[in-house]
Amino acid sequence: MTKFDLVIIGSGAAGFSAASRALDYKKHICIIEADEIGGAGIMNGALVSKTMWELSSDYAIASKVNRGYRASALNVNFQEVRKTVFQAAKERQYQMLSQIETFSDKNSPDGSLTLIKGFAKFINKTQIEVILDKEKQIITGDNFIIATGSRPRAYPGIPVDGKLIFNSDNILNLNKFPERMIIIGSGIIGCEFAAIFSNYKQTEVHLLDRTNRVVPFEDDDISDFVSENLEENGVKIHYEASLRTIRKKQNYLEVVLDYEKGHSKVIEVDAALIAIGRTANTENLGLKNIGFPKGKKGIIHTNEYCSLEEIEINNIFAAGDITGHGQLFNIAQVQGRHIVDKLYGNMKEKITYKNMSTLMFFKPEVAAVGKNEKQLQAKGIPYKVAFYSNELVSRTIAMRNTKGFVKLIISNDGKNRILGMRAASPQASAFIVSVAHLIDEENGLDEVFKTVHPHPGVTEGIEECIRLFYKSSVFKPSAFPDQIKYREWKP
Repeated sequence: MTKFDLVIIGSGAAGFSAASRALDYKKHICIIEADEIGGAGIMNGALVSKTMWELSSDYAIASKVNRGYRASALNVNFQEVRKTVFQAAKERQYQMLSQIETFSDKNSPDGSLTLIKGFAKFINKTQIEVILDKEKQIITGDNFIIATGSRPRAYPGIPVDGKLIFNSDNILNLNKFPERMIIIGSGIIGCEFAAIFSNYKQTEVHLLDRTNRVVPFEDDDISDFVSENLEENGVKIHYEASLRTIRKKQNYLEVVLDYEKGHSKVIEVDAALIAIGRTANTENLGLKNIGFPKGKKGIIHTNEYCSLEEIEINNIFAAGDITGHGQLFNIAQVQGRHIVDKLYGNMKEKITYKNMSTLMFFKPEVAAVGKNEKQLQAKGIPYKVAFYSNELVSRTIAMRNTKGFVKLIISNDGKNRILGMRAASPQASAFIVSVAHLIDEENGLDEVFKTVHPHPGVTEGIEECIRLFYKSSVFKPSAFPDQIKYREWKP
């Protein structure tokens, strides 16, 4: 079969979820993938980095000596860590391949999945050319989804060689823990890898921060919390510094840093990780052949239905990192499914991005959903904030892990609608879904106040934040001014 109901370019979060959803409508689907099945969400991205983080966190806990026990002869081998990480990635890839093979019968009345390896390029609005090892084939489709994802952004003048200079795609090319490492970039990716390598205590980690705050898009309390914990974990953060150059020597690197205060510093490291964001994979797709002008930074702009925004084509859509709506697995997955439901299920609702939740794997993990204070202030929206430290939460006290807090933000317009939450805590992922639902439903505190949280649970910090708004918390701000805070903001 060379003609399909739906052709999807890319097998990452957006592409595979769209293909799986289209099966529910008994469609015949073709997935084009030039590289690893699962895209950056598996082998070069989320699953690999999170597996590395989980393993490093387990090691950090095992190496603690303040809990009444001490693990003897504790050691770590990077080759074994790599092996475990690859096992996790391959496990997910083979699950995906198993589903594709299960639905590989192209003559089935219940639909089918066909995987074709190669690079796709539009010939026109109904045909693409797929090239692999100089062999070409033409694929025809009624509908198309472009879901080609993104790749690590290159640093001008600093080529990544996968031997001494790495990005998140090839960091596992390391064959041992580097004694010294510098991470260029203090956003989510950079801080996550700083946490991973510092957890093992095998590497002296330097983190380059061009501003004076890591994860600068978040509120200052989150940024300060992350940097303080990284520094406590042994990370050396170079604030207000920029990278001038990296000089490659035979077995090490000389890194030249320039600081805003006017001085420079040269440091010697064994590895450098470039983590300055990601770039959309939209080159060589033949977008001009369908009349689509590629956007700034390669972004394919889409409307609320994920249709290509700048041209009137009703059979070509885009999803995932290339759309510029946030480079998150959950956003890509929602977009992919949304497109299919619109095509075959007559969906009328528009897709919304206002409450997409985020998990950031630092030490400890940080969960975010809805608006933060910076965003609300920029829009002039009045709000109220309740802050409750994990030092006063029974479960985190029992875990002997009281670093972190919950911050709940509500509207200051008399309606008390929940606008956002930030949680820095072990098990922070447990906070996300319930609060996201409350934001979606535009619930006020009166309804939420009826919910009783289980004890002892990490989410009791949310319960106490809600009580703070009613001035009825169990522990009082006047007794614990550093652990419990309440404030209001108006333009």
